[in-house]
Amino acid sequence: MGTKEKSLTAVAALLLGLVFFVPIWTIDMDAPQYPEGIGMEISINKIEGQKKNDLLNINGLNHYIGMKEITPESIPELKIMPWIFAFLITSGLVIALWGNRNALLIWILLFVLLAIAGLVDFYLWGYDYGHNLSDDAAIKVPGMTYQPPLIGTKQLLNITASSWPGPGFYISLISMGLASYAFWSGKSSSKEN
Repeated sequence: MGTKEKSLTAVAALLLGLVFFVPIWTIDMDAPQYPEGIGMEISINKIEGQKKNDLLNINGLNHYIGMKEITPESIPELKIMPWIFAFLITSGLVIALWGNRNALLIWILLFVLLAIAGLVDFYLWGYDYGHNLSDDAAIKVPGMTYQPPLIGTKQLLNITASSWPGPGFYISLISMGLASYAFWSGKSSSKEN
């Protein structure tokens, strides 16, 4: 890899450091009980309400329809994801210093696989919360499930739930794009030489 490719790889790796400070996903809900809306932001190490009491209010709604309470401390992914991102940052910087194109390709493929695994895990998390309902729920609608959409908007009884990638997701995509560009531009320049 040349200097340009090494620099792009280093920037791609360092960019992932920003993901520690912004949400990777957001879920917004509009309901008659909450005309101003409520929502939560999912970061790599925490889940919190968009406003002060939002998570508490979401858990209150969940209780009435039989969904589990969202307790960030009980979600193992929030303990694992910071380590995954730290590994991607560190290994990306090592590859940038080393300058090995094959290692960069492996890093990109690992990054893609981890991103896919993360989306699948998030979908399964939503499925579990929306389908495995308590028999003691105050509101029961036969055949109704409450899984929020992975991406997009969905009507759940009188609640409109919207789920969208947050800034951390887009930062990760940009990082992946920069690393891919570094790999492919290095490949074409090595063919020219």
